[in-house]
Amino acid sequence: MESVAGHEILIGADGNRRWPDEVKGHLVAETLVPGVTVNEVARRVGMRLNHLSEWRRQAREGKLVLPDLLGAAFVPVEVTEMPAPVEAPPTYLQTLDVIKGAVTIRLDVGTSASRIAEIAAAL
Repeated sequence: MESVAGHEILIGADGNRRWPDEVKGHLVAETLVPGVTVNEVARRVGMRLNHLSEWRRQAREGKLVLPDLLGAAFVPVEVTEMPAPVEAPPTYLQTLDVIKGAVTIRLDVGTSASRIAEIAAAL
């Protein structure tokens, strides 16, 4: 057993360490302190950089809880109301009319620009 961030780390028979989530969160929070690098934290505790980077990804995805560590810089979150859903436009705004003299061709607004150009050229 060894101690990291005030927690005991179990070392398996294969020599691999078993990191409790509290320690993972503490180490990730340390990387958020301005001026501290991920590489520095990983080197200090004798772990591979990719493990710590994976834990940072888990924290970003909300799968790892981080403690409130003094000096850690978190991005502020702003919660706003969702805008009201937009109503469907009236049916007369859902078509595109191509008019040439007495001829009117009514197209769906989803008609591609190339198709509209073909029709205009044919007129």
